[in-house]
Amino acid sequence: MTSTANRLARKQDREQGIGTNESPVKFSQQDYDDLRQQCLKSNRLFEDNTFPAERKTLGYKELGPYSPNTKGVVWKRPNELCSDPQFILDGATRTDICQGALGDCWLLAAIASLTMDQQILDRVVPPGQSFTENYAGIFHFKFWQFGNWTDVVIDDRLPTKDGKLLFVHSAEGSEFWSPLLEKAYAKLNGSYEALIGGSTIEGFEDFTGGIAETFMLNKAPSNLFYIIQKALSLGSLLGCSVDITNARDSEAITSLKLVKGHAYSLTGAEEVNYRGSREQLVRLRNPWGQVEWTGPWSDGSREWNYINEDEKSNLNSVAEDGEFWMSFSDFTKNFSKLEICNLTPDSITSESTSCWSHSQFEGMWRTGSTAGGCRNNRATFPSNPQFMIRLEDVDDNPLDGEDGCTFLVGLMQKDSRQQKKLNRDHESIGFVIYKYKGRNNVRLGPDVLLRQNHVALSSFTNTREVCERFTLPPGEYVIIPSSFEPHKNGNFVLRVFSEKQANEPSEKDVDPHFKEIFRRIAGDVGGGTVNEIYISYNNLYISTRTWRFVHINFNVLQKDETCTLGLTEFYVCWKKMERYLEIFKLIDTDHSGTMSTHEMRDAAAAAGFNINSALLQAIVNRYADAHYAIDFDGFVSCLVKLEMHYKMFKALEKGDSGKIELDMQQVCERITNPAGLSAFLV
Repeated sequence: MTSTANRLARKQDREQGIGTNESPVKFSQQDYDDLRQQCLKSNRLFEDNTFPAERKTLGYKELGPYSPNTKGVVWKRPNELCSDPQFILDGATRTDICQGALGDCWLLAAIASLTMDQQILDRVVPPGQSFTENYAGIFHFKFWQFGNWTDVVIDDRLPTKDGKLLFVHSAEGSEFWSPLLEKAYAKLNGSYEALIGGSTIEGFEDFTGGIAETFMLNKAPSNLFYIIQKALSLGSLLGCSVDITNARDSEAITSLKLVKGHAYSLTGAEEVNYRGSREQLVRLRNPWGQVEWTGPWSDGSREWNYINEDEKSNLNSVAEDGEFWMSFSDFTKNFSKLEICNLTPDSITSESTSCWSHSQFEGMWRTGSTAGGCRNNRATFPSNPQFMIRLEDVDDNPLDGEDGCTFLVGLMQKDSRQQKKLNRDHESIGFVIYKYKGRNNVRLGPDVLLRQNHVALSSFTNTREVCERFTLPPGEYVIIPSSFEPHKNGNFVLRVFSEKQANEPSEKDVDPHFKEIFRRIAGDVGGGTVNEIYISYNNLYISTRTWRFVHINFNVLQKDETCTLGLTEFYVCWKKMERYLEIFKLIDTDHSGTMSTHEMRDAAAAAGFNINSALLQAIVNRYADAHYAIDFDGFVSCLVKLEMHYKMFKALEKGDSGKIELDMQQVCERITNPAGLSAFLV
């Protein structure tokens, strides 16, 4: 997926790596290491004047300076509350997170999820902090905020009442990472009171940089089980809960030992052979580490006696550890909501886990220029910001059996919690997606936006973020984000996550018949030369001439700079050729084995390339025969050439100029590189 707007967004500090988890933005320009060294050198404990130990830090209304709720509050450091304070003792666990007098249970549920993944926890709670070695009363935490990771520095003075912590605290009372984390998050959002009320997925996103979806299980899509499986394979975090109907239901335990109003993690989804049919199962975990489901497929239930021993040993674990299996049908009946937080590639270090590819754009709505409102406002809607995306590769294993590109779009309005003290609520926001026709259109105008149908759209809701899942054919599209009403000022982040796996398929994904064909070609060498590959498979025949051309141009086939193709490289290329064949057959309605040059424009568009008249004429001159017909070899060669030109141009384009500039050294580098030379010479 590529985008002009994405390149513009990345041109900012990210060119120097600023805004990543490894090099976060410094909140309030405070550098943790420098401040800590200054305190150690002067032998004093840090006092944070940007978030002082005063009443105004607590809040503005219910926790405001003149509120009775803040009377008697005393700020104390951990060593004033217990004799041996610990930052983290024997690992971070959910018992370290007990809610206090602040209505931020949504945040605490998200914090609890951090304790289940050490890798993610370390990205938020930097290791090595303590109350002993080089202690200076200063700590820091990292949060994702609207496109950038931010490092927040705090002192360790915490609000207390009657000698006890006022807000979050550990069960033992001697572990302080969670109240310090809460304080850092309160500082990020302006005050403790700004944290009252919210959704767990907001915390999920701010702790991971991921994008979250919510599924109400009473309206679950028919393919939700497979969505769950794919999400798990992509390293996503999944949580679920049982709704409560009144305050007394909170953490009430049902007859089958499910806890109402309590956050569970979903950690697995498998299918097993059960009494002659396939049974879908999901694995859940209660963060308490106990109190497990006692219905069908629970630990030791009779259902396990009717599956084979291999499946049983792989799935079943009988222990009171809070983790259990249940059927997917029981899951949708007993649970109310499923939340999926899809992670960015930098959140996942395991090489065995594939991940989402993602793009990120930033923009603003301004009255009188770009605050156009939704499509109901015909006079102003076309003035909204526009962002172009390109969907290139179809899903490897489409959930509905039809080819398409699955992607998520998340539109997030900025700084909404900081606005709460001004009594401002979220605006209702959403977006519309249109097909992008022709690269000559720098911007879609009213003739398209008001007269043509959109291809997808979101609902408009007054939440921090609106996120929707779509599947569309390959091609170029324009996303138009807006507030529901016009003339509403605001800043936003638009994110697009593509479900297409970023890594190449492994050998286990290759059809056995295809492996056998490749083995016969490659023999004992393990790689087939270009001259040898002119086989027929699945009714697709590629000539030696075309394979030579493909091999030169597809740099994915020559990562090791040899003239051989590995199995997976060969497979990737062949799958692309199969897709091109489908397009060719669709256009070749008379089954002549050729297409007219007039049909070439439609065929290229079906492959994701919108070509203008000048480019079409160049294609005719190069690839058409004397009768102005283009055969399949010519069609494939043309598309390969278009793809290579497009990728190279986008890599070299500066900003949104529509032009590239090469100095002599760059020209020489590309001429001496065969792949680069082929992409320059038509």
